[in-house]
Amino acid sequence: MFTERAGIIVWVSDVKAAAKHLEKYGNVHFISKKLHYAAMYIYASRLEETIKQLQRLPFVKKVERSHRQEIPTEYNSNMPDKTRFYTL
Repeated sequence: MFTERAGIIVWVSDVKAAAKHLEKYGNVHFISKKLHYAAMYIYASRLEETIKQLQRLPFVKKVERSHRQEIPTEYNSNMPDKTRFYTL
């Protein structure tokens, strides 16, 4: 149902140009005017080719990919659940 997406940070020199042109490469989630970066989501299947295309743009300084997929989000605990002892 959902396609895999990858997050990237695009460091830019011109925020107005970034706001105009980055929409065609993926979903722009946030643009920081103060720190000059844009947070985007793109399709994971086209990640490498999209990063290469973005690096060719004249207003792009650097492109960083997000490492969120590499962080484990399922946690397990060996301690027993104590919530039943504290209920009324």
